[in-house]
Amino acid sequence: MSEFDKVQFREIDAAHEGQRIDNYLFSQLKGVPKSRVYRILRKGEVRVNKKRVKAEYKLQNGDSLRIPPIKVAEKTADENIHKFERVKELEAQILHETNQYILLNKPSGMAVHGGSGLSFGVIEALRALRPKEKFLELVHRLDRDTSGCLLIAKRRSYLTHFHELLRTKKMRKEYIAIVCGDWDNHQNRVTAPLKKNQPKSGERYVTVDNEGKASETGFKCLKRFGDYSLIKAMPMTGRTHQIRVHAQFAGCPLLGDDKYSETNEHRELLGSLKLKTFLLHAQKLSFTTPDSDKIVTFEAPLSQTFENTIEYLRQRK
Repeated sequence: MSEFDKVQFREIDAAHEGQRIDNYLFSQLKGVPKSRVYRILRKGEVRVNKKRVKAEYKLQNGDSLRIPPIKVAEKTADENIHKFERVKELEAQILHETNQYILLNKPSGMAVHGGSGLSFGVIEALRALRPKEKFLELVHRLDRDTSGCLLIAKRRSYLTHFHELLRTKKMRKEYIAIVCGDWDNHQNRVTAPLKKNQPKSGERYVTVDNEGKASETGFKCLKRFGDYSLIKAMPMTGRTHQIRVHAQFAGCPLLGDDKYSETNEHRELLGSLKLKTFLLHAQKLSFTTPDSDKIVTFEAPLSQTFENTIEYLRQRK
């Protein structure tokens, strides 16, 4: 029997005030498919103050919430052990933690949340690590294969503040990446509009398109290794795959990015480095908090794989 097999009654407190009920249920019903959550909302099985509500309803302090029984397939012991080990590994990647937020050095290869065939991601792992926390929400996202600074809010007021910083471009992000080609120093700003595409037969991809959304990324070459370059990228907007597509548009796609570059041309180098994906790292994150106008900056150290690749290219040059 799972923990969701019985009717649950919840009293909403100030920590969840203003949160959409569908997002609240996603965070509370871990492992329950989103489609199931929307179904019980649509059928009126979820009640707030004994009334039916829609998915966009925003919770109020003091609301009385009824969640119906939900059948969830039990996970096997092996799955649970694997999940526990990954969760334990993530603890060591926490760079800074306060009562209001967590700053994490997300490992490459780990999604920020479950879905698309993944049973759990960073946010589910953190909720397992911090079971007493009533509120844990992603402030922003990183691609599954992108590593580095990831901010998680532990208070709704902080989440709202951080989202406002992102909206007004006052949260500064700096990434580093290894790209193919000799980066042109004059190509220090790319403003190509980006459009998301998702054909029925495959994964989504992004293209430069005049009908796309306005996008801007600053670039700077840090080191040159002959046919490859180490670059810094500073995105001013937060579009899907923005840095990867803007680097490709500038003529220097990320090494190992099989979605946006000709990986076959670099197969020998990728084999020598044993790289299975691209190297893109969110190195620095700067922001203010609701309690202070002082800007704080955090830096996430590079993975050993990233460090080894830089050294290999340096010696190869």
